[in-house]
Amino acid sequence: MITGKNYIGNQLSASGSKTFKTFNPLLNIENQWEITEASKDEVHQAAELGAEAFKIYSKISGKKKAEFLRAIAYEIEALGDDLLQVYSSESGLPNGRAMGERGRTLGQLRAFANHIEEGNWVEASIDTAQPDRTPFPKVDLRKMNMPLGPVVVFGASNFPFAFSTAGGDTAAALAAGCPVIVKSHPMHAATGEMVSSAVIKAAEKTGMPNGVFSNLNSSGIEVGQQLVKHPKVKAVGFTGSIRGGRALYDLAAKREEPIPVFAEMGSVNPVIILPEALKNRAAAIAKTYSGSITLGTGQFCTNPGLIIGLKSEGLTNFVNILAKEIVTVEPSCMLHPNIVRAYEANKEKALSQKGLKVLANYDTEVQANYARQVVTTVEGDTFLNNLTLHHEVFGPFSIVVQCDNEQQLETIVSNLEGQLTGTVISDNNEITSYSGIINALQNRVGRIIFNGVPTGVEVCPSMLHGGPYPASTDSRFTAVGVDAIKRFVRPFSFQDWPNGLLPDELKNENPLGISRLVNNENTKAEI
Repeated sequence: MITGKNYIGNQLSASGSKTFKTFNPLLNIENQWEITEASKDEVHQAAELGAEAFKIYSKISGKKKAEFLRAIAYEIEALGDDLLQVYSSESGLPNGRAMGERGRTLGQLRAFANHIEEGNWVEASIDTAQPDRTPFPKVDLRKMNMPLGPVVVFGASNFPFAFSTAGGDTAAALAAGCPVIVKSHPMHAATGEMVSSAVIKAAEKTGMPNGVFSNLNSSGIEVGQQLVKHPKVKAVGFTGSIRGGRALYDLAAKREEPIPVFAEMGSVNPVIILPEALKNRAAAIAKTYSGSITLGTGQFCTNPGLIIGLKSEGLTNFVNILAKEIVTVEPSCMLHPNIVRAYEANKEKALSQKGLKVLANYDTEVQANYARQVVTTVEGDTFLNNLTLHHEVFGPFSIVVQCDNEQQLETIVSNLEGQLTGTVISDNNEITSYSGIINALQNRVGRIIFNGVPTGVEVCPSMLHGGPYPASTDSRFTAVGVDAIKRFVRPFSFQDWPNGLLPDELKNENPLGISRLVNNENTKAEI
């Protein structure tokens, strides 16, 4: 049952006076549920409750937290088809996508459970005392990762499961030992409430402290601003636009006690197609990329919005074939009328730039909230000198940049903003002749792909989903994979602390049997 209320810990609450409804973009009508926006008092209650829960939850063992995460996965799964139907009614996304994204979300939760149960993630380091060292005795020092405190997670519009209520940020923060307050995304608030009910049920069944999780609704920016400014909040996780992420980052920096904001933001994900590849398989590459550009209506943060090549007969063939292929793809529904409007506005802004030429524009009538895909092309000099063309157009839109020579291509890559991904398409080992370009690309992205497409983010320990600003606010961290836990912890040292009072991870006996760096040697042995 969807109540439209907020979860303040395990209690449903709706003391605010402002209400709103979500929207079904496929049917082009409002959904029936009335959602109540959290009041300022409810924001304060959730933050204070989270801070109290942190005192207990931060001390709970990895094994118990793993039980909690697995219970969340089980309870989400138990919601069955009802959850999938609500997801689709608020996003316009098909049932297959809903099932796939739910599976990814369950997998993330279980991966973090395994990670913290195994225990090595705390990166325990021990340097034992040497009281007889001269000229000065050496103290005993023991270091490990400790949770930061309550974390605010902002739900993402384009991933109602995987990057929202119980998605990657929430799973990482809970795994680290941090209570989570979700600022639910207004486009899928009912989906968020159903998932929240599963998290609360799991928390109660596994004996977690009340306040370990809260879910707050909002239709605007006020609730999010109040959460980021609240003194009991210690970190923020965000996936969305550059404008939104930067606003939160600046707000957090202006606090009396600044806090980290881990924001994953815009990216055009440049694709470099080298000459031999264009000569040998322009048609195959064009077909592959027509699918990648339009996949999910271009609503992935890894959508290939920029394709770069050297002028040649092969590039001309590629451009012509891409133009033909892109219009054979049937348009699909975007997430919300607001996103459609933003796409159209950003697309028109790009198309109005001098020197940008339309290669293909799907110009047949489409249903309401469907996006018409566009591919364009531009000369290298024009692109280099117009920063407007460097910015993301969120949707099925891509620019092919035609470079005069290798130097121009390298200069363009070097002058791009930070990106989540960069891709190189190469044949016959030609990549070895373009080391300068590859090095330039590596310096601008978080993940580099060889002969593939950027769309599709594997959830595994080796994935890096982040990159230089503005792809993310801190390129040292990933938003996907178990290493995402590192965003919500800080290293902490104990000096000359009594063994019996140390955390189990640092005790001489090593009761958890984890791997530790003891006097510069990795070992699981007792001290």
